[in-house]
Amino acid sequence: MTRRLPPLLAVGLGIVAVVVLIALFAPLVSPHDPKALSGNSLERPSAHHLLGTNDIGQDIFSELIWGSRTSLFVAVSVPTITLGLALLIGVGAGLFGGWVDLVVTRLVDVFLAVPVLPLLILVAALAGSSLGVLVLMIGLVGWPRVARILRAQTMTLRQRGFVHAARGLGKGPGYVLRRHLVPALGPILVANFVTVAGTAVLLEAGLSFLGLGDPTRVSWGQVLNRALGFTGIYFTSAWTWWALPAGLAITVTVLGFTFLGVGLEPRLNPRWKRAG
Repeated sequence: MTRRLPPLLAVGLGIVAVVVLIALFAPLVSPHDPKALSGNSLERPSAHHLLGTNDIGQDIFSELIWGSRTSLFVAVSVPTITLGLALLIGVGAGLFGGWVDLVVTRLVDVFLAVPVLPLLILVAALAGSSLGVLVLMIGLVGWPRVARILRAQTMTLRQRGFVHAARGLGKGPGYVLRRHLVPALGPILVANFVTVAGTAVLLEAGLSFLGLGDPTRVSWGQVLNRALGFTGIYFTSAWTWWALPAGLAITVTVLGFTFLGVGLEPRLNPRWKRAG
């Protein structure tokens, strides 16, 4: 008999799957070009504009659909950078030990003490608002926490017989890492990939909301930035179909990744398995 997925895992998987499908098929689903002026200023929701238009006549529903592409790009790119660095640094420290481990441990402690959001705001203000720069910055500030987890797990794995056997046969660190450690760390990498993806979506939306996002890309944070920057929104009902849907899109997507991560952890984290 097939085991049913836990409720949190099923809900998270469903939300993420919907966001991915919307992002992939945005050209087919979107009724208008999100950058084109497709109506009058501040049109109310209608059959032609499901969520109305913004202050210059752009279709808000189309902006939300295309904004999912930016969020999906961030959700894939940032964890790739973060986990790549964490894997090299954390596993390297755990495998070599000695002074390498000492230096890495102190470096991780320093990075963990730095407040992430003020640093991102400062660097984004100085380095520009390209989406590539934004992704790189978010990816670079997220590796220390994951590296510490991978280091601890690697220090346990290096005591296993298969690692000693590989070293006894003259295999180098690269072979041990590729052939033994990465497969053994795979479940932890998957769980952290999902967690970092949700955080990355939230950070990108927050920076775009503050006006530090890429102005050439449509994103949920920019929709919020434009909506709340329009003073008339506080005196009309426009916030219900301009600002609210974008905020809900960010919230639901981040919750989807969070539920997925929480649901996967008992299945992927070896400490949960031992506790059970």
